[in-house]
Amino acid sequence: MSCRVGITLGDQAGIGPEIVRAALSSGRLPADAQYSIVGPTIDCSLGEPNKETARAAWDALEQAAQLALRGEIDAVVTAPIHKARMYEIGFNFPGQTEFFAERCGIKDFAMLLTGGKLTVALVTVHLPLSDVSGALRSAEIVRVGLLLEDFLHRRGINEPRIAVAGLNPHAGESGALGREEAEQIVPAVRKLQSVVRLSKPAIFRGPFSPDTIFYHAANGDWDGVLCMYHDQGLIPLKLHAFHEGVNVTLGLPFPRTSPDHGTAFDIAGKGIARPDSMIAAINLAVELARKPGA
Repeated sequence: MSCRVGITLGDQAGIGPEIVRAALSSGRLPADAQYSIVGPTIDCSLGEPNKETARAAWDALEQAAQLALRGEIDAVVTAPIHKARMYEIGFNFPGQTEFFAERCGIKDFAMLLTGGKLTVALVTVHLPLSDVSGALRSAEIVRVGLLLEDFLHRRGINEPRIAVAGLNPHAGESGALGREEAEQIVPAVRKLQSVVRLSKPAIFRGPFSPDTIFYHAANGDWDGVLCMYHDQGLIPLKLHAFHEGVNVTLGLPFPRTSPDHGTAFDIAGKGIARPDSMIAAINLAVELARKPGA
């Protein structure tokens, strides 16, 4: 099945345009899919983001969302934006994930990263670390866990094995190092173990000590890890698969992926930016577009 993929260039003062060009000419994408650049192409000084490059990036996101919602494209792949410049022109979203969820009218969404042998979903995302404990709720852990289960099913894993990470060192050490595991995470794991929505439901276990669970997941013992906060999932993912990582927004009515790196203004135009993550993001978008539903 052919599919239509819309690709944004992100902040064009960064490496977005060059990694998109490199990906499209790489020969490493499905030949039967259709690829189009979404949004305006502007002249700018590489490495020097400004309000104009931010506006072009925002315009591209708006156009991509509308095209996907109208069914004119089947998936969206977004190059990196520069959030500080976006905020200066009124972009009131923590990131592209939240932008697409709002434009789609979706409340049940989450951020997932996948690359190499690791797949991680995040219960809390763009929060200061000091706010994570207070924001952690069993219902949110369950909600994101079910979205992770759906994603793994879509990738052909019939009975996904999902490890739930603890929040504290040693997963709380039976309460000696924190109460979040006992009060929020353990009840959520029990709920996830009791929910049967699919003929072959996921196997949820945990909470596990965060300092060991990613080692076991990377060795193939788990298909996904449910993480409590942003860096808990992204640090091991980027260490394990920095050039292959893909960011996925779960819960949207269409696939949306992006490379798992930033604008890299310092190397823009130098011909050394690697397109691997963009290639992986486009390939995953095509894969997900061809497998609608869970």
